[in-house]
Formats: sequence, structure tokens, C-alpha cells
Amino acid sequence: MPSTPYLVAVLAIVFSITLALRALPFAVLRTLRGSAMVRQLSVWMPVGILAILAVTALHGTITHDPHGTGYALLAVAVTIGVHLGFGRRTILSVGIGTAVYVVLLNTL
Repeated sequence: MPSTPYLVAVLAIVFSITLALRALPFAVLRTLRGSAMVRQLSVWMPVGILAILAVTALHGTITHDPHGTGYALLAVAVTIGVHLGFGRRTILSVGIGTAVYVVLLNTL
């Protein structure tokens, strides 16, 4: 078992590195706030994240539960519809799409 000072030193180093890595994007973003690239990323990143989530979910569903494939595709369509219809609110669309999938899978 490592000594207590060693563990405290390791935790301090891990904390410092984690804090620096999480603070760095915000420090850089402050200088890039007016950048056209940052504006484009703010538009396209949520859509990209949703696409990655959809592909990952569909891959897992198709390979492990072929019965739920239709339900998953319907839930993805609902997620896209909610996302585009309600002001591109990512949390709302993912939440409603997930709820639709769970309800479909457990009731039908």
C-alpha cells in the first residue's frame, strides 16, 4: 500500500491536470468568441453529436436486438423531428427520443 503523502501528491497532480484541461477550452474560447469558426461549430456540433449517438444506438440495437430495430429507427426520427421542430434543443430532443424508444420497446 502506497504511503499517504504519495497518494495525496498523486491526487493533487491529477486534480491539477484535470482542472487545467477543463479550463483551457474556456480560456481559448474567450479570445475566439467573435470567430466565424466558433459560430459554425455552435451550429453543427449538436447535430454531429446527435448523429454519433444515433449511429451508436442503432448499431447496438441492430446487432444485439433485431426486434427493436424498427423502434430505434422510429425513435431516431422522433428525435430529429423534435430537434428541428422545437428550436434545436438537444437535451429535449434526446430525452423525448429516448422516452419514445423505451416506451415502444416495453409496450409493443
